Amino acid sequence: MTTNITELFYQKVSQCLCPPGNGVFTVNTAKERKEKLHQSLYGQTTDIETVWLNSLKHLNEGSAAVILGIASDCGGGILRGANWGPLFVRSTLLQNYPNLNTFDLGDIRVIPHLLADKYLNDPTITNCRRALYQDENSAYAVSPLTITEDVLHDFYAAYPNKGIFGIGGDHSVSYPLTKAYLQAKKKQGKRAAIIHFDAHTDLLVERLGIDLCFGSWCTHILDDLHENHHLIQVGIRSSGKPKSHWEGTFGVKQHWAHEIKENGVQSVIDNIHSQLDGENIDELYVSFDIDALDERFAAATGTPEPDGLSPDEALAILKSLANKYPITGADMMEVAPFTDSTGQGISAAEKTLKVSAQISAFLIEQMNKN
Repeated sequence: MTTNITELFYQKVSQCLCPPGNGVFTVNTAKERKEKLHQSLYGQTTDIETVWLNSLKHLNEGSAAVILGIASDCGGGILRGANWGPLFVRSTLLQNYPNLNTFDLGDIRVIPHLLADKYLNDPTITNCRRALYQDENSAYAVSPLTITEDVLHDFYAAYPNKGIFGIGGDHSVSYPLTKAYLQAKKKQGKRAAIIHFDAHTDLLVERLGIDLCFGSWCTHILDDLHENHHLIQVGIRSSGKPKSHWEGTFGVKQHWAHEIKENGVQSVIDNIHSQLDGENIDELYVSFDIDALDERFAAATGTPEPDGLSPDEALAILKSLANKYPITGADMMEVAPFTDSTGQGISAAEKTLKVSAQISAFLIEQMNKN
């Protein structure tokens, strides 16, 4: 056993994850796309499980930015299809940014009907452990959110100087990604803020009785921040309640899309910096829901919205923040390549994947600087 990865972490990852792009459980669907991704990553399309497992032993030698795919859209609720995001976003990154330095940890193993283990009864957990691990007495979790959080707690303990770039999946996936990140940073004695790009607040307490979903994940990480206003939301424009409600109820800070249009992106940049000044923030995590962008640029998503940010506006904000604060964790969420409710056709997927890869590449580059 190589000494580059702890045996405990290796055992967990080898059971709970699968090769990159394989997180969507299918027999033949997208077979060619998966093989193309594997060819790009490993130089072959056969015996991928073995090649992937061997690659994990070199995680310690890899880049600071570590990709993890979570191909789950069970926490969504409008249009599904974000489970294909990890495969398609990865492929676009490799095509458009071939020199990008990353280590690909693989995909969380996803049973597509499950969300979090706390919603399951014991017989279901037993059956799912038998299906995933061929061992009904396994100690491992079976639902994507629970597996992700469990794996990442061990990841940050073993590799405190590395960061995860998560590719989803619907936005519920950001719950375990950010929760594990924030808890790890607190253990390291660091103060971290979350910069959340989205058309929606994701600040429901629950949705139809479910507390962990795409519309509520932000609410349930607030206790892991040093201060609630260290959650900064950008691009909000689709909400049944005004900005004052969300800021007053939850103590977060929001910058709505219309403020950017009316006052200019530099004004919002200045406001964010003014807010963070004096907060002793050490590092940033960026969670990017692709629907933060206007539907002209990002229609291949579950809830495309008009009057959103342009890619240039989003990148201007990110570049300004990156000039002052290390970005040490990030994610790209809600890219659904087969989905388009705007009528743009095939160009919707192409445009959405292009801008998602552009922003992802920037975030990964920043993570590698730190």
